[in-house]
Amino acid sequence: MEFKAKARFVRVSPQKARLVLDMIKGKRVEDALTALMFARKRIAPDIAAVVRSAVQNADYLSGEKGFDVDVDNLYVKSAIANDGPRMKRIRPAPMGRAYHYQRRIAHLEIVLAEKGVKGQEEMATVVGEEKESKAQPAAPKKKAASAKKKSGGRRKKTAASR
Repeated sequence: MEFKAKARFVRVSPQKARLVLDMIKGKRVEDALTALMFARKRIAPDIAAVVRSAVQNADYLSGEKGFDVDVDNLYVKSAIANDGPRMKRIRPAPMGRAYHYQRRIAHLEIVLAEKGVKGQEEMATVVGEEKESKAQPAAPKKKAASAKKKSGGRRKKTAASR
């Protein structure tokens, strides 16, 4: 089972957010929150809030909906920072000119999954292996030699072209 949490329109560039998100991918939730607590990036507290929100989503589903979820076995399956809309701004420049620049915005998405759960994750890998084994690689096709190669690079003049 996967549990998602999103933060949209966060005022940070996606490139800077990916630096912190790459740091927590694949880690257990406790380790990820600890790493975010000591990260020296401005976006780290916002990402920690999204991770906590995903944990609360998992806890809600385990309590209210009856899913069997062990919150202690959760890990960060994927962490993505996508582009949001850009704000176009103008800065005054010398001699009456103007410099244009863009303020970037990110959409953050974190997906948590349970570690050690047999089911969808293993089934996906088994199905993927079966597809790979059935699909045979296609033999490379030889390209037909072009007329240019056959004639040595020169075109022969015909009666119509003279």
